[in-house]
Amino acid sequence: MGNIMDFNAEKVKNDVVEWIREWFEKNGKGANGVIALSGGKDSSVCAALLVEALGKDKVFGVMIPNGNMKDIGIATELAETLGIRYFVIDIKDAFDSILKNIEGEGIELTPQTTTNLPPRLRMSTVYAVSQCLNGRVCNTCNLSEDYVGYSTRYGDSVGDFSPLSNLTVQEVKAIGRALGLPSKFVDKVPSDGLQPKTDEENLGFTYAVLDKYIRTGVCEDEETKALIDKKHEANLFKLRLMDAFPYEA
Repeated sequence: MGNIMDFNAEKVKNDVVEWIREWFEKNGKGANGVIALSGGKDSSVCAALLVEALGKDKVFGVMIPNGNMKDIGIATELAETLGIRYFVIDIKDAFDSILKNIEGEGIELTPQTTTNLPPRLRMSTVYAVSQCLNGRVCNTCNLSEDYVGYSTRYGDSVGDFSPLSNLTVQEVKAIGRALGLPSKFVDKVPSDGLQPKTDEENLGFTYAVLDKYIRTGVCEDEETKALIDKKHEANLFKLRLMDAFPYEA
């Protein structure tokens, strides 16, 4: 158990930077860091960590609108602030074509299909760019989102390495400040960019409440605690390797 007041952001920031360097030394010596830039805090903090670890010339950002991208202006400003090269690749034609072909086969589209296809196409696009650039893809999920399954499986949930997956939202923000990032990149209201509601409106509780529960086990409101526990249990499969038949010859 821990407390955000005990969190040494400067030390953890330095530790993450060193971990990234060691990871690349073992898993991609001389390779570049490639990251999808959404304009949100997680991708902003990850990009800044990569720049500190690898140098700005070894980091590439990818912005992936589906016709439009709500926070592309913020993502662009972040890339320019960090001094990294970035690319904008629109997936709308691919998205529309896939949905058209699914419907052409007589299959009725569901809200889950249209919501989750874009992040999966985005991750495929990031990997395509990465393989053009001798890259390694940075996962940008944090512990709070993972705990309640707030990610798309085979979309934003994947990557080659993950700097933030054991850090809560409050801790990620603290690291962002330790990196010297302007508040606009760290304290922006979190939203997945796919729906009109914020993350917290979709979840039904705040990240501050969730983070406290994760680190201390304390949640004063029993209904909120039950909701968090329900989401956690229902989404544990996202954090496991794919289940496989345990055959032993």
